[in-house]
Amino acid sequence: MSTANSSLFSRLRLGLMRRLLYLWARSESIGDPLAKIAPSSDQPILYVLPGRSFSDLLVLDRECTRLGLPRPTLEPGGTLEEDASFFYLTSELAWSGRPDPRKRSPRLLRALTAVELRVTPEVKLVPVSVFWGQSPDVESSPLKLLFAHNWGVGGKLRKCLAIMLHGRKIRVSFGQPLSLRQLTDENLGHDRNLRKVNRLLRVHFREQRGAVVGPDLSHRRTLLKGLMHGPLVREAIEREAAEQNISLERARGQAARYADEIASDFTYSIIRFLEIILSWFWNKLYDGVKVNNLDNVQDIARGKEIIYVPCHRSHIDYLLLSYLLFRNSLTPPHIAAGINLDMPVIGSILRRGGAFFMRRSFRGNQLYTAVFNEYLHLLFSRGFPVEYFIEGGRSRTGRLLDPKTGMLAITLRSYLRSARRPIVFMPVYIGYERVLEGRTYLGELRGKTKKKESFFDIFRVLSALKLQFGEVAVNFGEPVALNDFLDRQQPDWRNQLGAPEFKPDWLPETTRQLARTLGASINAAADANPVNLVALVMLSTRRLALDEATLARTLDTFSGLLSDVPYSANVTLPGISGAEQIRHVEAMGMIDRQSDALGEILYLDESQAVLMTWYRNNILHLVALPALIASLFLNNTRIKREQIERLVSALYPYLQGELFLHWDETQLPQVISTYVDGLIGRGLLHEDDQQIQRPDTASGEFVLLTLLARSIIPMLERFYMVAALLLNNPNGSLDAEQLEALCTVMAQRLSILHGLNAPEFFDKTLFRQFIQRLRDTEVLSSDEQGRLHYQPELEDIAENTAKRVLSAEIRLSIRQVARSAG
Repeated sequence: MSTANSSLFSRLRLGLMRRLLYLWARSESIGDPLAKIAPSSDQPILYVLPGRSFSDLLVLDRECTRLGLPRPTLEPGGTLEEDASFFYLTSELAWSGRPDPRKRSPRLLRALTAVELRVTPEVKLVPVSVFWGQSPDVESSPLKLLFAHNWGVGGKLRKCLAIMLHGRKIRVSFGQPLSLRQLTDENLGHDRNLRKVNRLLRVHFREQRGAVVGPDLSHRRTLLKGLMHGPLVREAIEREAAEQNISLERARGQAARYADEIASDFTYSIIRFLEIILSWFWNKLYDGVKVNNLDNVQDIARGKEIIYVPCHRSHIDYLLLSYLLFRNSLTPPHIAAGINLDMPVIGSILRRGGAFFMRRSFRGNQLYTAVFNEYLHLLFSRGFPVEYFIEGGRSRTGRLLDPKTGMLAITLRSYLRSARRPIVFMPVYIGYERVLEGRTYLGELRGKTKKKESFFDIFRVLSALKLQFGEVAVNFGEPVALNDFLDRQQPDWRNQLGAPEFKPDWLPETTRQLARTLGASINAAADANPVNLVALVMLSTRRLALDEATLARTLDTFSGLLSDVPYSANVTLPGISGAEQIRHVEAMGMIDRQSDALGEILYLDESQAVLMTWYRNNILHLVALPALIASLFLNNTRIKREQIERLVSALYPYLQGELFLHWDETQLPQVISTYVDGLIGRGLLHEDDQQIQRPDTASGEFVLLTLLARSIIPMLERFYMVAALLLNNPNGSLDAEQLEALCTVMAQRLSILHGLNAPEFFDKTLFRQFIQRLRDTEVLSSDEQGRLHYQPELEDIAENTAKRVLSAEIRLSIRQVARSAG
């Protein structure tokens, strides 16, 4: 009777304390616990908390009640006779916060014994972590920041302060259940079973805590001191001293200065301070921030080294990504930033927010290279998440830039040197409805030189806040596991691991393939927003104008096609009608309207049209293949399916090289067929007697087909220019640089003659990429003097394909200009 009274009193006390706690506290669960835990009457659940904490138990009890899960304070049921359904993995001495030497919970011992003796068929252990103050809504006090959740331990006094200061934002993480039946079926024996359970739970809590809070942060000075003892740095110091004829001490001092210049000073108080500022900034700037596929990150965060590789469209990319990760209980990454951002005040804040700075070029400075490589190796080996942009700089054209492989090469060499933790690359697509640097990009698209960043840029940003910026989307793509990638590229790579300076012959090409894979993965997570889609349609018109009804119908058709034949599972679409998309873009002031007696006309003025090329290019890859198929029908009434496949396959490698399309050659035939079916389903093509035919040229469907095709025509025109210039000059008479220059001049002339209002049309970089793709496919080769030699198939690609796609007027103009340049 006394035991029952004691149990009743304990439950009443717990209920009262929980009510008192939640007069102040607010908690929520990370992820979807119900998807992990499936309660069953014959499978009792025991919740496991990492350390003795009554307040954590109260929070767990509250969350289980809210979610409809079995409560930890009640009996587990079934044949497991316990008065509660929880235990602590370790005990803590009340006031010191030091671990108690008693490691084994009596409740765990009894549950394990019951399963081993088959008294109960199964018991599931559910590890639960409770985080106090990890992502508070409001933190304006240094005292609050001091008692936020971190790697320090503390006793009851510290927990009481944490409740008062951070109780408004408590995060609860439920782990995957651990089956005691599966463990005991391994027949390890009772003692080994017990040790294994404890080890598995400790590893889970450590990895979960690392995923949310981050690795234990050593003092920056200690980290830099360890860096100086790295083998790469020691060798570089000795080499520097010998080559420069200086003392070892002086060379070591130079290395220390480089380390201090590079290293971040990651400070959680600054991270939380930035959260306050950025929360205000995002709410002021955007109507909303949409986060998609975040579970791709949460599923791999524990126990792996994550490297985030976002596209780079704006300076706020890295701020936005770190902010969202922190708000979703994931550790913000250390971010590679250009040394140009290490400005007074701003640089110091960024450094404490996790930025480490790198020079634009390491060439000729072996000591700096060694220090930087060793610093990155330390971050990887200690488990810090890292973020860098494989494009190198921000995209001024709106499309994904050709990757720079420097950081990837450093990453691969670090991994080959010491593969302690599996590395997973996480591609991230960030899409803006209005980019903050739009005015700057407009000037640069018109040919102005890039301005150097300065402290006063922040005031220009503030002056832009009066504009409407719409929404921003952050889409996480499919993770790329480095082990799996290396297994595909170099199956015997594990047998070739070597010293810190190990550089296998296959490393450059493998790095390049990794860069292209990541670029394709970023694009495969694109967000097609209303601004992108309106830009895509309007820039395909002859006069940058379209009546409202046709524009709305075209937007509905394009959106429907993207939905019918998804580019990838991670691509996101607007989810609103074409008419609603028009109203949204018009409200943002990015398109104008004119009324006449026949109805409403939407149009772009000159500056809008130039900037809209940037937004169109964000998603051009999503429509590239159906647009290429559509373009075949501009000059042809009907084509057989086999011909479509042959013609598209011939051009696909060049589109893939420029737009980072993600299908390989084996997938392409099926993808082409699927897109043909999608165009037929939307009424843009018809199939009759084994042939695909276009709609009547007087029909609305043909107008839609033409608008779709025109989105890819400028790219095909550039391809034809390169081929025409090569074919109109003696084989082997031009080098790559001369060819690029001629292409740029030709494109500028054609832009004037044909009214192409798109400065990227004559971007030298795009011609350079196409020339490189011709080399990759061995259509072009270089001799010892760098002269370009083309194969006979170049003429087939140029003439046969161009005749089917490009208008006679454009073909004639390109050939005439090519002959005059020859």
